[in-house]
Amino acid sequence: MVAAAQHPNITLFTYAEVEKVEGYIGNFEVTIRQKARSVDHSKCTGCGTCWEKCPTKVLSEYNLGLGMRKAIYISFPQAVPNKPVIDRQHCRQFTMGKCGVCQKVCPAQAIDYQQEDQLVKEQVGAIVVATGYDLFEWEQAYGEYGYGRYPDVISGLQFERLNNASGPTGGKILRPSDGKEPKNVVFIKCVGSRDAAKGKEYCSRTCCMYTAKHAHQVLEKIPGSKVYVFYMDVRTPGKAYEEFYLRTVHEGARYIRGRVSKIYPEGDHLVVMGVDTLLGRPVEVAADLVVLATAMVPSKGSAEIARIVGFSTDQDGFFMESHPKLRPVETNTAGVFLAGACQGPKDIPDTVAQASAAAAKVCALFSHSEMAVDPMIAHVNQALCSGCLECKNVCPYRAIETATVTERVGGKTVERTVASVNTGLCQGCGACTVACRAGAINVKGFTNEQVLAEVDALCL
Repeated sequence: MVAAAQHPNITLFTYAEVEKVEGYIGNFEVTIRQKARSVDHSKCTGCGTCWEKCPTKVLSEYNLGLGMRKAIYISFPQAVPNKPVIDRQHCRQFTMGKCGVCQKVCPAQAIDYQQEDQLVKEQVGAIVVATGYDLFEWEQAYGEYGYGRYPDVISGLQFERLNNASGPTGGKILRPSDGKEPKNVVFIKCVGSRDAAKGKEYCSRTCCMYTAKHAHQVLEKIPGSKVYVFYMDVRTPGKAYEEFYLRTVHEGARYIRGRVSKIYPEGDHLVVMGVDTLLGRPVEVAADLVVLATAMVPSKGSAEIARIVGFSTDQDGFFMESHPKLRPVETNTAGVFLAGACQGPKDIPDTVAQASAAAAKVCALFSHSEMAVDPMIAHVNQALCSGCLECKNVCPYRAIETATVTERVGGKTVERTVASVNTGLCQGCGACTVACRAGAINVKGFTNEQVLAEVDALCL
């Protein structure tokens, strides 16, 4: 994400971060930090002269460290608008105070080293959270695979970049260590998935299919190549998925049911030691390239996003939906919706379907001038409220606000602070009623007297 663009009814912020979210459904106020790009995009034409002349090269995040980029760059080829930003952490102008090549060669005079971050506030009616996912950091957990020391042991996403026409090798499958074409390729599935000891207990869902796709691509692009796939189980539940997996097997991919116990270098090869549990014997494969199907995990910073917006996460850090079957794209915070792998591991069809559902929910919300809400929400008896605001501290939906009431005490008018419930945010969870020492806050329909009356009626 590299720029901001506007439409009569749309404002698009990119290269930006959400700092604060206040308000409630239909009336959110979002504070956005528009980070300094050091490039004036109103002047920039995206000609590319600046990054062609830039002398600084750093590892490319988009290519997952398999290629290089310049200090002034476009994050990915299809970025819209196609205009660059300056990486201030690596740019010589910012780190050493000298260079300025991009500013000298820019024909549009769009380089602005004095740009600063800006805080922008936007009023929005609904929020769709789509923060994506990251890959499990296998280098820290799987010492048997070399702790990331072997350059020819890569992740499935790195293989995807190698195989992509816009990738560092122009779409050719080449070994990162020496640029040679691999003849024997080993794929290892469930690295970090379904592994309670060192990884995650859940299945990442996408690994079986993208491994089959990668195996097919190796056999198609490299004549005479051999492919070995170590697996625990093959899970292909989608439409035409099983057929594609069987096609890969018929093309020559050898699937070996068993775990890999060790990978070590020997000459210019990697020896992969595993076991075939179906035959009950150990297996050793001399591989030129090893590809790991690593687990999908929540993206970095997603927990902070959940805290800022005001909804919960599950034990693995994925965002919690309101109901897994009946309300899979909604959160317990009204007006906040989920889309994609932020809610759990998903492949592309499921992600697109959930994104479409979230968009439909927002359209349905905006199609009404009035909104029906649950009447069973918290209510404050301000005569009993002491103003300690413990209820505000425990409310997971930030529905408790501070209010001031005026009273006559001893012939004088005094003001005191009390709690107030925002009916647009309250979900009736009851956490506030437990925290209130004075018993001044209750969920409607569930006061102590009402609950005790129900108990008495049951005991008759």
